[in-house]
Amino acid sequence: MTPPLEPAKYSQSEPAPLAANSKSGTVQSSAPSSSRAAVGTFRSLRHRNFQLYFGGQLISVAGTWMQAVAQAWLVYEISHSDLTLGIVGFAAAIPALLVSPWGGVIVDRVPKRALLIITQGSAMLLAFILAALTFTHTVQVWHVVVLAGGLGLVNAFDGPARQAFVVEMVGREDLTNAIALNSMMFNSARVVGPAIGGLLLASVGSGWCFLINGLSYLAVIAGLWAMKLPPHTVARAIAPPLRELARGLRYVWHQVDLFALLLVALVYAVFGLSYATVLPAFADQVLHAGASGYGLLNAATGLGAVGGALIIARSGGGAQRGRLLVLASLAFPIVLLAFAYTGIFQVSLFLALALGLLFMVQFTLINTLLQLRVADEMRGRVLSLYSLTFFGFAPFGNLATGNLSEYWGLSFTIGLSAIVALALFLAIFAVVPRLRHLS
Repeated sequence: MTPPLEPAKYSQSEPAPLAANSKSGTVQSSAPSSSRAAVGTFRSLRHRNFQLYFGGQLISVAGTWMQAVAQAWLVYEISHSDLTLGIVGFAAAIPALLVSPWGGVIVDRVPKRALLIITQGSAMLLAFILAALTFTHTVQVWHVVVLAGGLGLVNAFDGPARQAFVVEMVGREDLTNAIALNSMMFNSARVVGPAIGGLLLASVGSGWCFLINGLSYLAVIAGLWAMKLPPHTVARAIAPPLRELARGLRYVWHQVDLFALLLVALVYAVFGLSYATVLPAFADQVLHAGASGYGLLNAATGLGAVGGALIIARSGGGAQRGRLLVLASLAFPIVLLAFAYTGIFQVSLFLALALGLLFMVQFTLINTLLQLRVADEMRGRVLSLYSLTFFGFAPFGNLATGNLSEYWGLSFTIGLSAIVALALFLAIFAVVPRLRHLS
């Protein structure tokens, strides 16, 4: 989906050589040490390319969150069905499952900026189509399902490309800070987008949210075009794509740390995030807060996530990254369980704030730990598997949550997901205790 300082030359931002030890899972890098790296919460914005990326994404992601709120409410308004909300969330799973691993192979072979311009332009077109259907009052649930599937296909390439592109913009010494700031930007937009989306929903309807989102993609496309990058050298393919994909899967399998981090991300995506699918129904049926309350819950989650991102951007986690990851992973399902049963809107807002903070700490640390441990030639493939946890497997959790909510109720279903997530996190950290010592 997520800044003026003297711009750094690209040669200063190129990733340093990296060697991975497949037996120990450790990484050796010739990048500057943290003591030599620039300090400050916003230090990665000294790179001109990242300034352009950051500014464009800030505008675009605000539009994306606006559309997410409007789309969920539109589907609920048409169907009044928890199951239908889950089906729309599930629609992106099939293309993501089939294409995401191949997307990583493509990302490792082609210029990432050119690929991102294509994916962002495609997402813009899908937003315009949904806006046109809504303005003409012809939109049906199956239209939203088809468009969600198209967006899932786009995200299969866009997700790993965006994440792998960060290190090219800022270098390895500012990578943690850039990931945190990118997350902060994403969730700052999450505060603004749903708030504006809620107001537009109440005043002029969802169609304007979709149209504004489509226009917002122009900002990130313009930023990508304005970047100054060295000519891309096309690497000679040493193996067919299928063999390259298999090589990437074997690489992750033999890297204990990478494999365990991807499992943590998978559990969170399937069981932790699934509550967001039925949040419109939860705001309406349990909290009796309507569309405005739904927007406020999203804004509170985004505000908490901004706080979490600022904490990591400032401190970087350092030697405590693994310990912080464990604490955030265990605290999140406990807070989610309380959120499921509170029933009081004001308390729910506070808990949504906590959920956003814990999610962002966990998300940023997993992304950072993965990128610091992956060999450069495998970066696209590993990050495609990371994206697959959210775009490919999360919709299965969304579908299950939407289905079970119709039979067991919203609070019980969300609470059950929280308990399952907590149990699985405990199991992963017990089997791979070294995760808590990662830095």
